[in-house]
Amino acid sequence: MAGDQKAKAKKEQVKGKAKEVVGRAVGNERMEAEGRMAQSKGDARQAKEKTKDTFKH
Repeated sequence: MAGDQKAKAKKEQVKGKAKEVVGRAVGNERMEAEGRMAQSKGDARQAKEKTKDTFKH
């Protein structure tokens, strides 16, 4: 299960970065902000999984 959550976190980070870059390229501030938000969500999920791993061992 943890591997699945880690993959989901990475996917959110990559998707967010792509959305941010596209938003910046076309001048769409809302898309750029949504991309940053998705990256933050992925970062939070990844931090949660790392914390769980730390206490598991």
